[in-house]
Amino acid sequence: MATFFRTPEISLAVQANKLKSYFPDSTHFIKDNILTWKGYLQPTNLSPKYFIKVVYQKEKHPNVYVLEPKPLVLAQGATKLEHVYSTEKQHLCIYYKKAKEWDGTKFIADTIIPWTSEWLLHYEYWVATGTWHGGGIH
Repeated sequence: MATFFRTPEISLAVQANKLKSYFPDSTHFIKDNILTWKGYLQPTNLSPKYFIKVVYQKEKHPNVYVLEPKPLVLAQGATKLEHVYSTEKQHLCIYYKKAKEWDGTKFIADTIIPWTSEWLLHYEYWVATGTWHGGGIH
């Protein structure tokens, strides 16, 4: 009889430590089984720095917000941000949750953060061109 092992979820403390090792100037806290991380991302050397917040509760999906600048500039003629859950909250949609591209066995620092940086880069192109080149489900 074959036994299958499921990889355990990475603890919040280990997630936080890896984020801190990648982003030494960032901050985080864990309260009520929820990790909140805040740090700056700069997709390119020519990009502004964006102040980001990631909120992660085990067995759920991380939520990513742009705290600064606020509000994010919209592309000419646009009335809302592209690929967000909320323009007002600047709550980013960085991957398709139903496709199960992320789960708690993956490091936020190695997935969610690079995906957020990629979203920011596509956001900058969108502001400049008016066209979203980041793909995704509308």
